[in-house]
Amino acid sequence: MFEQIHCAPMEGVTRAIFRREHHALFGGCDSYVTPFLAPSADGVFSEKELREVLPEACAGVPTVPQLITARPEHFLWAAEKMGELGYRQVDLNLGCPSGTVVAKHKGSGMLADPETLDRFFDAVFQGMPGGMTLSVKTRIGLEDKDNWPRLLEIFDRYPIALLTVHPRLRRQFYKGKPDLEAFLAALEGVHLPLCYNGDIFTVEDARALRQRFPTVEQLMVGRGLVANPALAREIRGGAPLTGAELRQFHDSLLEGYCACILGEVNILHKMKELWNYWACLFPEDKKGVKALRKSRDLAEYRRAARAVLSAEPMKNGGYFPET
Repeated sequence: MFEQIHCAPMEGVTRAIFRREHHALFGGCDSYVTPFLAPSADGVFSEKELREVLPEACAGVPTVPQLITARPEHFLWAAEKMGELGYRQVDLNLGCPSGTVVAKHKGSGMLADPETLDRFFDAVFQGMPGGMTLSVKTRIGLEDKDNWPRLLEIFDRYPIALLTVHPRLRRQFYKGKPDLEAFLAALEGVHLPLCYNGDIFTVEDARALRQRFPTVEQLMVGRGLVANPALAREIRGGAPLTGAELRQFHDSLLEGYCACILGEVNILHKMKELWNYWACLFPEDKKGVKALRKSRDLAEYRRAARAVLSAEPMKNGGYFPET
C-alpha cells in the first residue's frame, strides 16, 4: 500500500527499548525517528539523550535521530556528532507543540517566522557534514495557516531528504481533524519526497488516505502504532496483532524498564502510560484495565496486567483519541 512506513517520535514513549523490541517482534517500519534531542550552547548531550542514540542502543534498528533547535550552529554541531556515531540522516523537529518549546521559538514555534526559518535552512545546508542528509517533520502553522504557502516555498528550495507533514496547527495539539486540504497544498506545491502523518489508527485509515492521495508513497504513524504495535505490518498486508505477541512485547518492555529505571513508581508510570493506548485493545475489560491503572507496586501491576493480557486483543480495532 505504501512504499515506506515510519515510526513517529513520541516523547517518553518510543524510547530506544520500545524501538528495539518493536522492530524485533513486529517489523513493518522502514525507520524509527527518535524523540528529539536538544543541542545547546555547551556542546554536550545529556547521558539520557545519548542512551537513546548510541549504536549499541539502536543496533539493527533503522534509526533517525531527531534534533530540535532554532540555532543553525547548534544543529550543525549535533548533526556532526550524529555522523560520528554512524548516522547518515538527521531530522529537524518543526512540529512539537509544547508551550515551553514554542516559547523558545523551537519546534512549531519556528513556523511563525518563515524568513528566520529560511535563514536557518540556508546556514544548515551550507554547513551540513559530508554524506549527511536532512529530513523535516512539520506542522502547517502556529495559530493559523496563513504562512503555509510561504513555508512550502521555503521547503521546496532546499534539498530536504523527506518532508513529513502533520497537517494540524500548533494550537490544535492533537485534537480536531487533520487539514487534508493543507496536505494537498504540500503535495501540489513541493517537489520533495513527501510523507503524511496524522490520525492513522487503523488499516482502514491508511486505505482511506491512500485513496485520497494515491501518489503519496510514505506514511508516518505514531499513536496508532503504539496502540496497535502490529499496525505497520497490517497496513502492509501482514497478520493482525495476537495476544501472544502483545504479552511478549509488554513483558519485554517491563523487564527493560526494570533494568534501566530506578524506582517502582517510575517504572509503573512508564507502563501505565502505554496502557493509555493499549486499553483500546480490551474494550470489554474496563474493570481489569482500571485495576491495572490503580496498581501501587510492581507485584500488583504484574497480576493486573497478566489478567488483562490473558484475553485476545480486539481485531481490526484502533486507538480513538478524544477530539
